[in-house]
Amino acid sequence: MIGIKPDQFSKVSKKNQVEEMFNGIAKNYDFLNHFLSLGIDKIWRKKAINYLKMQTPKPENILDIATGTADLALEIYNQIKPKQIIGIDISEEMLEVGRKKILSKNLSNKIDLKKGDGENLQFDENIFDAVTVAFGVRNFENLEKGLTEIFRVLKPNSKLVVLEFSNPKSFPIKQIFSLYFKYILPFLGKLISKSRLAYSYLPESVMHFAEGEEFCNHLRNCGFKNIIAKRLSFGTCTIYVGEK
Repeated sequence: MIGIKPDQFSKVSKKNQVEEMFNGIAKNYDFLNHFLSLGIDKIWRKKAINYLKMQTPKPENILDIATGTADLALEIYNQIKPKQIIGIDISEEMLEVGRKKILSKNLSNKIDLKKGDGENLQFDENIFDAVTVAFGVRNFENLEKGLTEIFRVLKPNSKLVVLEFSNPKSFPIKQIFSLYFKYILPFLGKLISKSRLAYSYLPESVMHFAEGEEFCNHLRNCGFKNIIAKRLSFGTCTIYVGEK
């Protein structure tokens, strides 16, 4: 499955477009994330991490893909205290923001951020106790390639936890969400971030993304088992859990 690109008319690859887009909004990303979600994104992250806390034994070596500014990585450390978290992202500017946050909390020896591509992981097989991706699988150029790579680096019986936007199905939440996501969010996002594409790409990518059972089928195709899909906040976000 090849996802929608930020600029459909550009001949530049989706991966390069996404990298450039996030480099451009990195300085405002955290503020916009929390502001545009009304702070609910923090609750979603905590709920996603609960699935890691249920894993036995406790995950000690965790890979966070599309780590961005390290919000999820930091929350994982706060709740689980693993030995090591490695966060990777294709945007160096986002990583720089994340490194400053990690340094301010004296956690540089626990959380290591590296530039990396989720579809071409530079790690050996069977080395991570858990892998997480928050709001990043939509940005994979080839979804099943990325999921297959995640499966490869996970240890047997370990979990992948994905947090991703989804589309509500019930009235009137569906209509309210659509209005906000298609019109209000892009307007405010562009106004604050000065990015022409970033916050118009967001609703478009969510609309075209394989969610729910379709995404679960992609997980199965890539070898995952014991799959869970838990919808949050009236279906505006979904947690997916798959086990190797």
